[in-house]
Amino acid sequence: MRKKILAGLAAFTLIFGTVGCQSAAKNFGGDYTLKLPKNEKLVTITWKDNSLWYLTKPMTEDDVAETYKFQESADLGIMEGTVTVVETKEESENGENE
Repeated sequence: MRKKILAGLAAFTLIFGTVGCQSAAKNFGGDYTLKLPKNEKLVTITWKDNSLWYLTKPMTEDDVAETYKFQESADLGIMEGTVTVVETKEESENGENE
């Protein structure tokens, strides 16, 4: 009985301990937020196995910080994951965006 309880706790910890992680968003339909370094603009994003790969470039003066939401559309609508990418633009000392 004690082994079953420990196994159950281990499974619970494994599943819910990964909430907010990349692999949880992909495999279990969780949510993950990726905050890019300041003044970085998202170009593209993809999965390679359980790793999230993203390409960025430096923001130009004309670029605006944006937030992107990538959502999975599963066949049955079960366990759909969401990855939110947040850009930030740092302002210079004179109050203008860099």
